[in-house]
Amino acid sequence: MHRLLFVFLAAAGASVLGLPGLNASAGAGPCLAPLQWEGRWVLYDHSTGRNSRAAVSYDGLNQRIRVLQQHKKHTPCQKFFEYIYLYQSMVMFQIDQKTKDCSKIALTDTWDPFDIPDNSTFEDQYFIGGPGDNVEVQEWSDRKPARQHETWVGVYTMKDCYPVQETYTRNSSVTTSTRFFNLQLGISDPDVFTPPGTCQSARPERMPESDC
Repeated sequence: MHRLLFVFLAAAGASVLGLPGLNASAGAGPCLAPLQWEGRWVLYDHSTGRNSRAAVSYDGLNQRIRVLQQHKKHTPCQKFFEYIYLYQSMVMFQIDQKTKDCSKIALTDTWDPFDIPDNSTFEDQYFIGGPGDNVEVQEWSDRKPARQHETWVGVYTMKDCYPVQETYTRNSSVTTSTRFFNLQLGISDPDVFTPPGTCQSARPERMPESDC
């Protein structure tokens, strides 16, 4: 599971709906999620009601993530950024997509991959979609017998263990949900994790997300 979520955005998501699985079970335990993939996500911040869409490159082998926010013309004054998280160096680069201005900020959270931890609790198994056009998934959480409510729920595909949705509850007022889609195995361009030349003189503070 993944807890960087996310120093930069307040964001997007929705609940995953599906048909209940028959005779669902945890089987041999959680599946092993891919270590490298590219795709898109929608991050939703329940406390603000804000959504963010982005293209994502995920490299679990080298503990790094690149997030490229998608432009939305219907959001006046909105600035769009590229974020490069380098957890082995514990730094994050925030790059303005238009001006290429760059901020370099120290990361405080440790690396937490998109996966299902071995000590997770099996919750459910079901199909997303309708007959003939569905995907079988399993749902896991960090719920334990001594604690009634979970703080993380992850939904992963049965076939290849790709993430479908992750939901985090920080406290009673902060919850984020992330939906993943259009995922492809591997990293097509490793250079996306290399900050541009403007980051050689990066500012130490974050840039605002709006011009207004």
